[in-house]
Amino acid sequence: MEPSSGQRPSPASAGIAFGLAAYGFWGLLPIYFKLLTSVPPVAIVAQRIVWSILFLFVLTLVMRGFSQVRSALSDRRTLRLLMLTALLIGTNWLIYVYAVNSGHILAASLGYYLNPLANILLGYFVLREPLTRTQWIAVAIAAVGVAVLAAGALQHLWISVALCISFALYGLFRKIAAVEASAGLAIETGLLLPVALGWLFFGASSGIAIWGDGSTRVLLLLLGTGIASTLPLLFFTAAARRLRYSTLGILQFVAPTLQFLLAVFAYGEPFTLAHAVAFAAIWTAAALYLISSVRSARAAHCEALPD
Repeated sequence: MEPSSGQRPSPASAGIAFGLAAYGFWGLLPIYFKLLTSVPPVAIVAQRIVWSILFLFVLTLVMRGFSQVRSALSDRRTLRLLMLTALLIGTNWLIYVYAVNSGHILAASLGYYLNPLANILLGYFVLREPLTRTQWIAVAIAAVGVAVLAAGALQHLWISVALCISFALYGLFRKIAAVEASAGLAIETGLLLPVALGWLFFGASSGIAIWGDGSTRVLLLLLGTGIASTLPLLFFTAAARRLRYSTLGILQFVAPTLQFLLAVFAYGEPFTLAHAVAFAAIWTAAALYLISSVRSARAAHCEALPD
């Protein structure tokens, strides 16, 4: 049901809803990939791409979005940006699946804890989004928390840093690319499809278990990777186009916190004093930043009201 014109949500409200949906989904995604440990990470990513393109084709057909796809493909700047974002998201997927299925969910969660800081700084230095003094304090507190956590995870820090950089840049370039969420994701996935198909053919001919143990459960889960991969990315890109990039960065604390809790309580990864200090610091920073953002939004709203 469409809301009435007087009740239509603002772009910011819709952006927050999309952002929470994306990050909540990503936070619980390790549960899904843990069910696919019999499949090599590269094969999982390749199949994610293949099944995603089928889901996106149907979605684009239903939403009549082929004109948007053609428009984006005809714009050289947009196409160059999407080639870059395709490379970034493919790299991010591969490292993330490897981290989950090799027992390093905490390292992955650290990468996504780092990511909001990267988003906030990219928003400030690249997009010229201003930060208040309280927001800078929040960034500093979160940075201290992440530094404490990083000190206890140096062996796998490359996972965290690679996930952070690849996804922060992906979000930035998708924000400035002149294409809607579903059309852009369809093009990105199409660009990755030849590589994915080529690897699957190579893997099958080389005896790699691209279908895992071959059970019906694993086959169905692999088919479902298309939807599991596409939905949160659609939510994310929709949020990125509606929100300040720094605000999007704060929402992202939802995903690594869920991953963190799964790693410790569901999968038994060790929880140290460093983790406890970092967890407290990061959520303190998130609370400070959100409070400051709400105050700034209210002040701007009051200034905009007629006398």
